[in-house]
Amino acid sequence: MSELPMRPRVAVIGAGFGGLAAAYDLLKAGCSVTLYEALDTVGGLASGFKEPHWEWSMEKYYHHWFATDRHILQLIDELGWRKQVRFFRPYTVVYYRGKFYPFDSVLQMALFPGLGWGVDKVRFGLVGLFLRLTNNWQALEKTTVEAWMRRWAGDRVYELLWQPLMIGKFGERYAPLVNMAWFWARIKARTTRLGTFEGGFQAFADRFANHLKAMGLDLRLSCAVEKIKPAGEGGLSVQSVIGEEHFDQVLVTQSPTVLARLVPELPLDYLRGLLELRSMGAVMLIFSLKHPLSPEGYYWHNLPKAAGFPFLALVEHTNFVPARYFGGEHLVYCGDYLETDHEYFQLSHEELVARFLPALRRINARFTPQWVNKSWLFRTPYAQPVPFVNHSRNIPSIRTPLPGLYFASMSQVYPWDRGTNFAVEIGRRAAQMMMEDWKHNC
Repeated sequence: MSELPMRPRVAVIGAGFGGLAAAYDLLKAGCSVTLYEALDTVGGLASGFKEPHWEWSMEKYYHHWFATDRHILQLIDELGWRKQVRFFRPYTVVYYRGKFYPFDSVLQMALFPGLGWGVDKVRFGLVGLFLRLTNNWQALEKTTVEAWMRRWAGDRVYELLWQPLMIGKFGERYAPLVNMAWFWARIKARTTRLGTFEGGFQAFADRFANHLKAMGLDLRLSCAVEKIKPAGEGGLSVQSVIGEEHFDQVLVTQSPTVLARLVPELPLDYLRGLLELRSMGAVMLIFSLKHPLSPEGYYWHNLPKAAGFPFLALVEHTNFVPARYFGGEHLVYCGDYLETDHEYFQLSHEELVARFLPALRRINARFTPQWVNKSWLFRTPYAQPVPFVNHSRNIPSIRTPLPGLYFASMSQVYPWDRGTNFAVEIGRRAAQMMMEDWKHNC
């Protein structure tokens, strides 16, 4: 990115991976950049926590990179930190008639007993092959996952394998309405090898933030932004808990609802579009255990709620990243995507532990509550955008109608799924647009 003819003052709101990546490119282009973050740490939804005796941090919400995540890996290459990226080969399993079966390779899928050896398995394989080979997601977004899968994979395949995952991810209300392009993107982009950064995602975010500060970034942690409005002399005014400042351009990297609240002066049509977008929140209860939970060493357990599990996924983190980095403790995520009026957003930590803990015995019959060392609870109202049919028509523009104001969030990475890889991509894309507009207007 070539240096700009003048040195614009730019504010970035939100120090998640998208905000950090945008700030990186803006600084390289010669901007004066101020990064506002309401929390006391960087990393956004990929931030982590660390006990004093742990070598690595653990993410508050489960995260990993796929081998195909070229945007984050390219950024790491630019920073010269690729040697700190670690890839492992953990195992994903599905639940069928009281047992768990590996389900993340062609051979394992072929051996899965739930589909038998007849037409269902053939249709399942052909559908998977088609989704891997096609790039025409625009056609797929015209129909729902349910309608497409019932037609091409068959009712039994859909109801056995995909419907439980859709309901777990989007709930009974939204699962039948999600479009097929979203599902295609998940199949298209994912790999069995999963990666992380040495020390955890928080270690990467902290190192990246320190690198940006050395480049000249003004990083303001624990500094919530309250309002953004047009400035009389041109540009935009940012009102935060420490006062009001003027900027030439502002990039908001938070949720559509937050953008609508921060900038009520946006045109009504754009505001309405932001507020009509739907998303799921997330509840994450993490247990530290004295012993491994999965007897087979499985990492990711997809759990059908129809079978009585109180959460969507059980993820044994230390079957991905070795327990030796966490003082020998065995760390388990119990996570769910839910609408924010669900009772899990109101129940106390202790009440959720009581609700979730009995399910661990269904993973390992030897489990007892005495295995638990400690637990942590994290909740967020914005974790998973809900893409309806023809969702591409509803994506907010990165360039908002308010001159100088830009928006880059996980609600705009569609058809791809949310995550740090596409947060980096859209953050950098927004930075490029900002610099192009500045050059054009100078």
